[in-house]
Amino acid sequence: MHDFVTGIRSTLRPRAGDPHGPLPPLLLALTAVTGMVDAFSYLVLGHVFVANMTGNVVFLAFALVGARGFSITAVVLALGAFAAGALAGGRVARVQNHRARLLGTCTAAQGALVAAGVVVAALQGATLRAPAHDALIAVLGAAMGLQNAAARALAVPDLTTTVLTLTITGLAADSQSARPAGTAAGRRSLSVLVMFAGALVGAACVVHGRRSVDLGAALAVVVAVGAVTRLAGDGDAAWARRAP
Repeated sequence: MHDFVTGIRSTLRPRAGDPHGPLPPLLLALTAVTGMVDAFSYLVLGHVFVANMTGNVVFLAFALVGARGFSITAVVLALGAFAAGALAGGRVARVQNHRARLLGTCTAAQGALVAAGVVVAALQGATLRAPAHDALIAVLGAAMGLQNAAARALAVPDLTTTVLTLTITGLAADSQSARPAGTAAGRRSLSVLVMFAGALVGAACVVHGRRSVDLGAALAVVVAVGAVTRLAGDGDAAWARRAP
């Protein structure tokens, strides 16, 4: 239990000298963004995710056999936009060896894309027309591709910001019945809880007719992460100088 609590505490407030510096809480915040944005995409844009691509691959199979409520166009667009965002993030990672600048650059671009989504959602009001629907899938998918590419390059253990299947598997496989889970269990549990909380907030906004508020909240978190990254990584901090 002590290790579990320590894992949560060290994720929320890293110790001085932590090799990842402030990255754990920052990536945890982006995990909440994933929940908020995917709640919006699934509930507003139809049966499509803009962050969790595993679901989209399955949805594409459903659409190909004619299952109701699934759109081949929407799923393919989400997959393509996500891949484009990930490609851009990967290029940033290849040329940027400063971790703070890497995350700062990616969150700046991600914020611009999410901001575009907020504007489109706000202007459309209650009725979402086809061009706006596709535009939202494209900008949000690209934004989440950028986020995932940055998280992958930063390589902070158990904080991918999106994929929870392996996180939950690790929680079970490394439980006390198998082998000591250590502090990793605390971090993994926190990651699952934060994505759940993000999805809960996003779903509540959408269900109660405040879908642009959901995207606005996601944008606020991305901007905050970018700002903190810039401030914390200003200088020659050891965690920031590590190659991603």
